[in-house]
Amino acid sequence: MSIAECGFLTYDELKEKQTLPSDARYSKGPVAVIECVQEIPCNPCEAACQFGAIHIGDPITSLPSLTAEKCVGCGVCVSRCPGLAIFVVNKSYTKDTATVSFPYEYEPVPKEGEVHKGLNRRGEPVCEGKIVKVLNPVSYDHTPVVTIEIPKQYADEVRSIERERGKGA
Repeated sequence: MSIAECGFLTYDELKEKQTLPSDARYSKGPVAVIECVQEIPCNPCEAACQFGAIHIGDPITSLPSLTAEKCVGCGVCVSRCPGLAIFVVNKSYTKDTATVSFPYEYEPVPKEGEVHKGLNRRGEPVCEGKIVKVLNPVSYDHTPVVTIEIPKQYADEVRSIERERGKGA
């Protein structure tokens, strides 16, 4: 099943279209996971990476590719992707937990220490996790990057959190 058929990116489709970091690379710490599968003219992620880990090249409609060995997991690319399609995954955070950093363009922005439901690509809750970091410097242009600590087995699934609904929502 594809994104066109079900409305969301499946993990199998992601593995077919993108090169994901190896287990050996995951064991070294945080690394970007690019979930961009649409060939559109876009390259802010490539320009954002000061380590040369993301490459699009010519034509500009090529899918971005990651050289995982060059990636330091800084997360700058996460906030720069207009498609909200880049995440930083740290499968070596602790023995039992991983972290996932993702763009978050909703209000209110979660706060460190809060517990939220981690959502999969379909928007379904899969586990609970604790917010361990929220970055929102001016250079991120109003796209905070939220990092959630979750059970390690959900590191390839969790891509956002359940949103707190305000009054009237």
